[in-house]
Amino acid sequence: MSNQKRTYPFILIFSLMPIHCYAEKVLIGDFSIDRYEVTVGSFMEYAKRKGIKTQAEIQGGGFEWGFGWERRKGWSYKAPQGANASVDEPAVHITWSEANEFCLDKGGRLPNQKEWSLAAYTELRDIPTDGFETGRTYPYPVGDSPLGMNNNQSNHLSVGSTKKGVNGLYDMGANVWEWLSDRKDHDALTAGGSWWYGPHKTRLEGMQYKPASFYAVYIGFRCVY
Repeated sequence: MSNQKRTYPFILIFSLMPIHCYAEKVLIGDFSIDRYEVTVGSFMEYAKRKGIKTQAEIQGGGFEWGFGWERRKGWSYKAPQGANASVDEPAVHITWSEANEFCLDKGGRLPNQKEWSLAAYTELRDIPTDGFETGRTYPYPVGDSPLGMNNNQSNHLSVGSTKKGVNGLYDMGANVWEWLSDRKDHDALTAGGSWWYGPHKTRLEGMQYKPASFYAVYIGFRCVY
């Protein structure tokens, strides 16, 4: 069964729910983390309330890799690849600072590498579901195999429409890269890989530093509390 087919039931159920349902938190030790990547709908509500525009909107569009990094006119979190996004897609074309400010507004912050890695790879639930084992650390956020993640595709999917992973979290592997709080001067760490890459980028060693001021079609985020 294809990823597209698996998406339909999820959208049917959640399209009847308010956007804040995607802000569900999962307890991981002494912190909580969003079960889903921050959605277009959630970021849109925030931006409207705060009266802000993202750098992608201000500068005329976000970036995509072509012959090097190329700006795509009109691309933003509202229209990730030129067409209007649905509210349940992950918010992309967001800088590190924009993501961090969103999390602070929600009473949270961006996760650090230790927190994100613990949540993504080590099963901590007392009674795990989906075949996971308490206390075990997995090579991929969905288990021993990368199957079920949104890799090597042409676009992201709505949040939560791929395989449920470690600790009951969604899209910690692939769909979109996620900003972490860790910084090296002007660069910030990203984790989880994305739809554009293969599964190797979803592993712990696949994390990458990127310019914190950068905004692209495959970088999103989630918050911790």
